[in-house]
Amino acid sequence: MLVNARRYADGSFEEGDLDRLVRKAHQDGGFVWAGVHDPGSAELNELFTVFGPHPLAVEDAVTARQRPKFERYDDWSLLVLHTAHYVDDPETVEFGEIQVLCDHVSAVVIRRGAPTPLVAARRRLEARPEAVADGPVSVVHGVIDEVVDSYDAVLAGLDDDVSEVELAVFAEDDRGRDADLVERMYFLQREMLRLHRAFQPLGTAIAALRADPLVKGRPDWDAYFRDVVDHLLRQIDQLHTLRDLIASALAANATQVGLRQNDDMRKISAWVAIAAVPTMIAGIYGMNFDNMPELDNRFAYPIVLVVMVTACLGLYRAFRRSGWL
Repeated sequence: MLVNARRYADGSFEEGDLDRLVRKAHQDGGFVWAGVHDPGSAELNELFTVFGPHPLAVEDAVTARQRPKFERYDDWSLLVLHTAHYVDDPETVEFGEIQVLCDHVSAVVIRRGAPTPLVAARRRLEARPEAVADGPVSVVHGVIDEVVDSYDAVLAGLDDDVSEVELAVFAEDDRGRDADLVERMYFLQREMLRLHRAFQPLGTAIAALRADPLVKGRPDWDAYFRDVVDHLLRQIDQLHTLRDLIASALAANATQVGLRQNDDMRKISAWVAIAAVPTMIAGIYGMNFDNMPELDNRFAYPIVLVVMVTACLGLYRAFRRSGWL
Protein backbone atom coordinates (compact mmCIF):
# COMPACT_ATOMS: atom_id res chain seq x y z
CA MET A 1 0.00 0.00 0.00
CA LEU A 2 1.31 3.47 -0.91
CA VAL A 3 1.72 5.27 2.39
CA ASN A 4 2.95 8.63 1.23
CA ALA A 5 4.53 10.41 -1.73
CA ARG A 6 5.94 13.92 -1.68
CA ARG A 7 8.13 16.03 -3.92
CA TYR A 8 10.67 18.18 -2.10
CA ALA A 9 12.05 21.30 -3.75
CA ASP A 10 13.11 24.79 -2.66
CA GLY A 11 12.65 24.02 1.03
CA SER A 12 9.03 22.91 0.72
CA PHE A 13 7.08 19.87 -0.41
CA GLU A 14 3.97 19.03 -2.39
CA GLU A 15 1.75 15.96 -2.55
CA GLY A 16 -0.36 14.58 -5.35
CA ASP A 17 -0.35 12.03 -8.13
CA LEU A 18 2.87 10.00 -7.98
CA ASP A 19 3.44 9.99 -11.75
CA ARG A 20 3.03 13.78 -11.91
CA LEU A 21 5.41 14.28 -8.98
CA VAL A 22 8.13 12.17 -10.60
CA ARG A 23 7.80 13.99 -13.97
CA LYS A 24 7.96 17.33 -12.21
CA ALA A 25 11.09 16.27 -10.27
CA HIS A 26 12.82 15.39 -13.57
CA GLN A 27 11.75 18.63 -15.22
CA ASP A 28 11.90 21.21 -12.45
CA GLY A 29 14.30 19.67 -9.94
CA GLY A 30 13.92 18.42 -6.41
CA PHE A 31 13.26 14.79 -5.56
CA VAL A 32 10.36 12.49 -4.72
CA TRP A 33 10.11 10.41 -1.54
CA ALA A 34 7.59 7.60 -1.89
CA GLY A 35 6.87 5.05 0.82
CA VAL A 36 5.00 1.75 0.59
CA HIS A 37 4.17 -0.82 3.26
CA ASP A 38 3.78 -4.56 2.55
CA PRO A 39 3.13 -4.04 -1.18
CA GLY A 40 1.84 -6.79 -3.46
CA SER A 41 3.31 -7.67 -6.84
CA ALA A 42 0.82 -5.47 -8.71
CA GLU A 43 1.61 -2.47 -6.51
CA LEU A 44 5.36 -2.96 -6.96
CA ASN A 45 5.02 -3.25 -10.73
CA GLU A 46 3.01 -0.02 -10.82
CA LEU A 47 5.55 1.69 -8.58
CA PHE A 48 8.53 0.58 -10.66
CA THR A 49 6.77 1.57 -13.88
CA VAL A 50 6.64 5.12 -12.60
CA PHE A 51 10.21 5.30 -11.30
CA GLY A 52 11.92 2.96 -13.81
CA PRO A 53 14.79 1.64 -11.65
CA HIS A 54 17.46 -0.77 -12.90
CA PRO A 55 16.07 -4.31 -13.51
CA LEU A 56 18.53 -5.85 -11.03
CA ALA A 57 17.45 -3.32 -8.41
CA VAL A 58 13.85 -4.28 -9.10
CA GLU A 59 14.69 -7.98 -8.77
CA ASP A 60 16.34 -7.39 -5.39
CA ALA A 61 13.51 -5.16 -4.19
CA VAL A 62 10.87 -7.76 -5.08
CA THR A 63 12.81 -10.47 -3.21
CA ALA A 64 12.10 -10.09 0.48
CA ARG A 65 14.08 -11.50 3.44
CA GLN A 66 17.50 -10.46 2.25
CA ARG A 67 20.53 -9.79 4.38
CA PRO A 68 21.28 -6.13 5.11
CA LYS A 69 23.36 -4.85 2.21
CA PHE A 70 24.09 -1.95 -0.12
CA GLU A 71 24.29 -2.37 -3.90
CA ARG A 72 24.89 0.04 -6.78
CA TYR A 73 23.14 -0.51 -10.16
CA ASP A 74 24.20 2.20 -12.61
CA ASP A 75 22.31 5.33 -11.50
CA TRP A 76 20.30 3.42 -8.90
CA SER A 77 21.36 2.21 -5.48
CA LEU A 78 19.65 -0.26 -3.15
CA LEU A 79 19.93 -0.40 0.63
CA VAL A 80 18.44 -3.29 2.61
CA LEU A 81 18.19 -3.20 6.39
CA HIS A 82 16.21 -5.09 9.02
CA THR A 83 13.86 -3.53 11.53
CA ALA A 84 13.35 -5.00 15.00
CA HIS A 85 10.62 -4.64 17.60
CA TYR A 86 10.80 -6.13 21.09
CA VAL A 87 7.67 -7.81 22.50
CA ASP A 88 7.86 -8.21 26.27
CA ASP A 89 5.44 -11.13 26.35
CA PRO A 90 6.55 -13.69 25.20
CA GLU A 91 10.04 -12.10 25.26
CA THR A 92 10.56 -12.20 21.53
CA VAL A 93 11.88 -9.91 18.82
CA GLU A 94 9.76 -9.28 15.73
CA PHE A 95 11.74 -8.51 12.59
CA GLY A 96 10.84 -6.64 9.46
CA GLU A 97 12.67 -5.34 6.42
CA ILE A 98 13.17 -1.98 4.76
CA GLN A 99 14.48 -1.52 1.23
CA VAL A 100 15.48 1.91 -0.04
CA LEU A 101 15.93 2.45 -3.77
CA CYS A 102 17.17 5.82 -4.90
CA ASP A 103 18.68 7.75 -7.76
CA HIS A 104 19.36 11.49 -8.05
CA VAL A 105 15.64 12.45 -8.06
CA SER A 106 13.90 9.55 -6.31
CA ALA A 107 13.83 7.73 -2.99
CA VAL A 108 11.51 4.72 -2.76
CA VAL A 109 11.13 3.18 0.71
CA ILE A 110 9.59 -0.30 0.84
CA ARG A 111 8.68 -1.59 4.32
CA ARG A 112 7.75 -5.18 5.09
CA GLY A 113 6.85 -7.01 8.30
CA ALA A 114 7.16 -5.46 11.76
CA PRO A 115 7.08 -1.77 10.90
CA THR A 116 9.44 0.88 12.13
CA PRO A 117 7.44 4.10 11.71
CA LEU A 118 9.26 6.67 9.64
CA VAL A 119 6.94 9.59 10.40
CA ALA A 120 9.38 11.02 12.94
CA ALA A 121 12.27 10.72 10.47
CA ARG A 122 10.23 12.49 7.80
CA ARG A 123 9.30 15.30 10.18
CA ARG A 124 12.90 15.78 11.31
CA LEU A 125 14.01 15.94 7.70
CA GLU A 126 11.30 18.42 6.71
CA ALA A 127 12.34 20.62 9.64
CA ARG A 128 15.79 20.97 8.01
CA PRO A 129 15.34 22.55 4.56
CA GLU A 130 19.11 22.59 4.05
CA ALA A 131 19.18 18.78 4.47
CA VAL A 132 16.26 18.26 2.09
CA ALA A 133 18.10 20.33 -0.50
CA ASP A 134 20.80 17.64 -0.66
CA GLY A 135 18.37 15.17 -2.19
CA PRO A 136 17.78 11.42 -1.59
CA VAL A 137 20.92 11.01 0.53
CA SER A 138 19.03 12.78 3.33
CA VAL A 139 16.25 10.18 3.10
CA VAL A 140 18.74 7.30 3.22
CA HIS A 141 20.36 8.74 6.32
CA GLY A 142 17.00 9.43 7.96
CA VAL A 143 15.82 5.86 7.44
CA ILE A 144 19.06 4.29 8.71
CA ASP A 145 19.21 6.60 11.71
CA GLU A 146 15.59 5.82 12.67
CA VAL A 147 16.11 2.06 12.38
CA VAL A 148 19.37 2.06 14.35
CA ASP A 149 17.79 4.21 17.07
CA SER A 150 14.92 1.70 17.35
CA TYR A 151 17.43 -1.06 18.16
CA ASP A 152 18.04 0.58 21.57
CA ALA A 153 14.57 -0.38 22.80
CA VAL A 154 15.15 -3.98 21.69
CA LEU A 155 18.45 -4.19 23.54
CA ALA A 156 16.88 -2.64 26.64
CA GLY A 157 14.18 -5.31 26.64
CA LEU A 158 16.71 -8.11 26.23
CA ASP A 159 18.89 -6.59 28.95
CA ASP A 160 15.96 -6.74 31.38
CA ASP A 161 15.34 -10.39 30.46
CA VAL A 162 18.99 -11.32 30.97
CA SER A 163 19.00 -9.61 34.38
CA GLU A 164 15.89 -11.60 35.39
CA VAL A 165 17.55 -14.82 34.24
CA GLU A 166 20.70 -14.09 36.25
CA LEU A 167 18.63 -13.48 39.39
CA ALA A 168 16.68 -16.70 38.78
CA VAL A 169 19.87 -18.75 38.37
CA PHE A 170 21.20 -17.66 41.75
CA ALA A 171 17.84 -17.61 43.52
CA GLU A 172 16.89 -20.01 46.31
CA ASP A 173 16.83 -23.65 45.27
CA ASP A 174 13.73 -24.35 43.21
CA ARG A 175 14.17 -27.57 41.28
CA GLY A 176 10.90 -27.18 39.43
CA ARG A 177 12.24 -24.14 37.57
CA ASP A 178 15.27 -25.79 35.92
CA ALA A 179 13.62 -26.93 32.69
CA ASP A 180 11.71 -23.65 32.19
CA LEU A 181 14.76 -21.54 33.01
CA VAL A 182 17.03 -23.39 30.58
CA GLU A 183 14.39 -23.12 27.86
CA ARG A 184 14.11 -19.39 28.51
CA MET A 185 17.88 -18.91 28.28
CA TYR A 186 18.16 -20.82 25.02
CA PHE A 187 15.24 -18.83 23.62
CA LEU A 188 16.96 -15.56 24.53
CA GLN A 189 20.17 -16.79 22.91
CA ARG A 190 18.27 -17.50 19.72
CA GLU A 191 16.72 -14.03 19.68
CA MET A 192 20.15 -12.46 20.21
CA LEU A 193 21.58 -14.48 17.34
CA ARG A 194 18.78 -13.27 15.07
CA LEU A 195 19.47 -9.70 16.18
CA HIS A 196 23.18 -10.18 15.47
CA ARG A 197 22.26 -11.15 11.89
CA ALA A 198 20.56 -7.78 11.56
CA PHE A 199 23.35 -5.76 13.20
CA GLN A 200 26.57 -7.14 11.77
CA PRO A 201 25.89 -6.94 8.01
CA LEU A 202 24.41 -3.47 8.40
CA GLY A 203 27.80 -2.09 9.44
CA THR A 204 29.31 -3.45 6.21
CA ALA A 205 26.41 -2.01 4.20
CA ILE A 206 26.88 1.46 5.67
CA ALA A 207 30.63 1.28 4.98
CA ALA A 208 29.85 0.52 1.31
CA LEU A 209 27.32 3.35 1.27
CA ARG A 210 29.87 5.84 2.59
CA ALA A 211 32.22 4.88 -0.25
CA ASP A 212 29.44 5.25 -2.85
CA PRO A 213 28.99 8.39 -4.99
CA LEU A 214 25.63 8.93 -3.25
CA VAL A 215 27.56 10.03 -0.13
CA LYS A 216 30.94 10.82 -1.68
CA GLY A 217 29.28 13.51 -3.77
CA ARG A 218 28.16 15.26 -0.57
CA PRO A 219 31.08 15.07 1.92
CA ASP A 220 29.13 16.86 4.66
CA TRP A 221 26.89 13.82 5.03
CA ASP A 222 29.75 11.43 5.75
CA ALA A 223 29.96 12.71 9.33
CA TYR A 224 26.27 11.86 9.86
CA PHE A 225 26.72 8.34 8.54
CA ARG A 226 29.87 7.96 10.65
CA ASP A 227 27.80 8.90 13.71
CA VAL A 228 25.25 6.18 12.83
CA VAL A 229 28.06 3.63 12.47
CA ASP A 230 29.41 4.61 15.90
CA HIS A 231 25.94 4.11 17.40
CA LEU A 232 25.61 0.73 15.69
CA LEU A 233 29.03 -0.41 16.93
CA ARG A 234 28.04 0.44 20.52
CA GLN A 235 24.89 -1.62 20.05
CA ILE A 236 26.88 -4.54 18.68
CA ASP A 237 29.18 -4.38 21.73
CA GLN A 238 26.14 -4.34 24.02
CA LEU A 239 24.67 -7.32 22.19
CA HIS A 240 27.94 -9.25 22.56
CA THR A 241 27.93 -8.47 26.29
CA LEU A 242 24.37 -9.78 26.63
CA ARG A 243 25.29 -12.95 24.73
CA ASP A 244 28.28 -13.49 27.03
CA LEU A 245 26.10 -12.94 30.10
CA ILE A 246 23.45 -15.42 28.98
CA ALA A 247 26.16 -17.97 28.11
CA SER A 248 27.66 -17.50 31.60
CA ALA A 249 24.21 -17.91 33.14
CA LEU A 250 23.75 -21.14 31.21
CA ALA A 251 27.11 -22.43 32.44
CA ALA A 252 26.35 -21.40 36.03
CA ASN A 253 22.96 -23.08 35.88
CA ALA A 254 24.52 -26.28 34.52
CA THR A 255 27.10 -26.19 37.33
CA GLN A 256 24.38 -25.74 39.94
CA VAL A 257 22.38 -28.62 38.48
CA GLY A 258 25.50 -30.81 38.63
CA LEU A 259 26.16 -29.83 42.23
CA ARG A 260 22.59 -30.61 43.20
CA GLN A 261 22.81 -33.97 41.47
CA ASN A 262 26.04 -34.75 43.33
CA ASP A 263 24.35 -33.77 46.58
CA ASP A 264 21.42 -36.04 45.77
CA MET A 265 23.75 -38.92 44.97
CA ARG A 266 25.60 -38.48 48.27
CA LYS A 267 22.34 -38.51 50.21
CA ILE A 268 21.12 -41.58 48.35
CA SER A 269 24.45 -43.34 48.93
CA ALA A 270 24.37 -42.48 52.64
CA TRP A 271 20.86 -43.88 53.10
CA VAL A 272 21.77 -46.98 51.11
CA ALA A 273 24.79 -47.52 53.39
CA ILE A 274 22.61 -47.12 56.50
CA ALA A 275 20.00 -49.53 55.14
CA ALA A 276 22.71 -52.05 54.22
CA VAL A 277 23.57 -52.82 57.86
CA PRO A 278 20.17 -54.18 58.99
CA THR A 279 19.73 -55.79 55.60
CA MET A 280 23.00 -57.68 56.01
CA ILE A 281 22.24 -58.80 59.58
CA ALA A 282 18.69 -59.81 58.70
CA GLY A 283 20.02 -61.65 55.69
CA ILE A 284 22.48 -63.65 57.78
CA TYR A 285 19.88 -64.68 60.34
CA GLY A 286 17.44 -65.44 57.57
CA MET A 287 19.59 -68.29 56.24
CA ASN A 288 17.95 -70.70 58.77
CA PHE A 289 21.04 -72.76 59.69
CA ASP A 290 20.80 -74.88 62.86
CA ASN A 291 24.16 -73.96 64.38
CA MET A 292 23.93 -70.15 64.39
CA PRO A 293 25.05 -68.03 67.36
CA GLU A 294 22.47 -66.75 69.79
CA LEU A 295 19.57 -68.82 68.40
CA ASP A 296 19.00 -70.47 71.73
CA ASN A 297 19.48 -67.28 73.70
CA ARG A 298 16.27 -65.86 75.14
CA PHE A 299 17.39 -62.26 74.43
CA ALA A 300 18.88 -62.88 70.95
CA TYR A 301 16.11 -61.15 69.04
CA PRO A 302 16.12 -57.86 70.98
CA ILE A 303 19.94 -57.90 71.02
CA VAL A 304 20.05 -58.12 67.23
CA LEU A 305 17.51 -55.30 66.93
CA VAL A 306 19.55 -53.12 69.28
CA VAL A 307 22.70 -53.84 67.25
CA MET A 308 20.88 -52.85 64.04
CA VAL A 309 19.52 -49.63 65.48
CA THR A 310 22.85 -48.70 67.07
CA ALA A 311 24.74 -49.31 63.83
CA CYS A 312 22.23 -47.31 61.80
CA LEU A 313 22.33 -44.39 64.25
CA GLY A 314 26.12 -44.42 64.25
CA LEU A 315 26.25 -44.32 60.46
CA TYR A 316 23.60 -41.57 60.33
CA ARG A 317 25.61 -39.45 62.78
CA ALA A 318 28.80 -40.01 60.80
CA PHE A 319 27.14 -39.00 57.51
CA ARG A 320 25.62 -35.89 59.13
CA ARG A 321 29.04 -34.80 60.36
CA SER A 322 30.55 -35.26 56.89
CA GLY A 323 27.76 -33.25 55.26
CA TRP A 324 26.29 -36.11 53.25
CA LEU A 325 22.96 -35.87 55.05
